[in-house]
Amino acid sequence: MTILVDHDTKVICQGMTGRAGTHYTSVMLAYGTRVVGGVRPGKGGSFHLNLPVFDSVASSMAETGANASMVFVPPANAAASMIEAIEAGIPLVVALTERVPLRDMIRVRDALRQGSTVLVGPNSQGVLAPGVCKIGVMATGDAQRGHIGILSRSASLTSEATAQLSAVGLGQSTTVGIGGDAIHGLSMRTCFEMFLADPDTHGVIVIGEIGGTDEEELADFIAAAKPKIPVVALVVGRHAPPERRMGHAGAIAGSTDGSAESKIRVLRDAGVIIAESPHLVGQRMREALAVPA
Repeated sequence: MTILVDHDTKVICQGMTGRAGTHYTSVMLAYGTRVVGGVRPGKGGSFHLNLPVFDSVASSMAETGANASMVFVPPANAAASMIEAIEAGIPLVVALTERVPLRDMIRVRDALRQGSTVLVGPNSQGVLAPGVCKIGVMATGDAQRGHIGILSRSASLTSEATAQLSAVGLGQSTTVGIGGDAIHGLSMRTCFEMFLADPDTHGVIVIGEIGGTDEEELADFIAAAKPKIPVVALVVGRHAPPERRMGHAGAIAGSTDGSAESKIRVLRDAGVIIAESPHLVGQRMREALAVPA
């Protein structure tokens, strides 16, 4: 099994006719993802990449049976596109757009409370079930079907963890990039609970960053739930200066909280295995599962 996506996932792309949307939709089609159409207001009735284009998410769902949307809309209009998809009732929205204004994401968060849509992102690399479905921008060359879930705030480190796991013979059930922005949809805790409910996931890699409280909330849940599968965590940003935004994501640690060291401490106290460096992620999971070298 997988989480969030499966062989029955039918994807539309909001912003498919743009340059990025065109490129990544083509890549997803080549991977075997069931992309069934795109949404671009004013271009309804046309075709792009031999797929129908619709004026709205609601009309695309009615015509194609789409149950997932990928958002490739520029930052200024990305929130409106997410809200449109949420109000249309589509079960899954994966938002790849970076630099969505925080004030706009407050409106998106309010919309999520009114419906049942699961939002992954924004600023996400996407969701990948190797050999099953890819929604996003991640590379797939190192991905292999298997039993390890990856839950991450970092796109590049997700690719690194995927490569390391595959190198030691551990394939992945699903990889999920929840996004690095301060306000986002799916939380680490909720995603982790999805992995726990999946009988095909036998271990979970958690990749965290400075800022926010996702890692602390996950640690509290793990301490209480005491999962029977191994959890390996990597938290980056130990040398980041406090109260300074790092890179393009929402990674920023306060002077007294949100630091990498504090996150590592609470995760370790909860029983999580800590990978001290990015190059040790695959090795720590292999050791935890007692897989021969």
